[in-house]
Amino acid sequence: MKKDSIPFGSAMGMKVAFCNGLALDLSQVKRMIWVSGQIAFDEKEQFIGKGDIRAQTDQVLKNIEGALKKLGGIMDDVVQVTVFVKDMSGLRDIHDIRFKYFKEPYPTSTLVEVKGFVHPDALIEINAVAII
Repeated sequence: MKKDSIPFGSAMGMKVAFCNGLALDLSQVKRMIWVSGQIAFDEKEQFIGKGDIRAQTDQVLKNIEGALKKLGGIMDDVVQVTVFVKDMSGLRDIHDIRFKYFKEPYPTSTLVEVKGFVHPDALIEINAVAII
């Protein structure tokens, strides 16, 4: 599926895994998938990465990837993510991990700092929208 995007640029002083805008021809859409906010629980429901934003981000994105696969999608189908973090200081680490899962054109993204999550050790939660 062809995606037209508006790159983010360098305003944050680092390379980021998102774009400012993304357009798809809806005549090509076969399915839309919404993945609820994911925190760092593995397939055995064990919390992963206490105190480690990189490990938690990786697990969260694995969870999204797994949900997409079960519903017939892949990470390349993701067009939008919302990222919730406890602390903005891990932003570079978060994007380092996101580059493992997303390639250009990157999905759009919103980042919000929050007070806490349903699990007390969670540092990040991400939800996603995918279009196949």
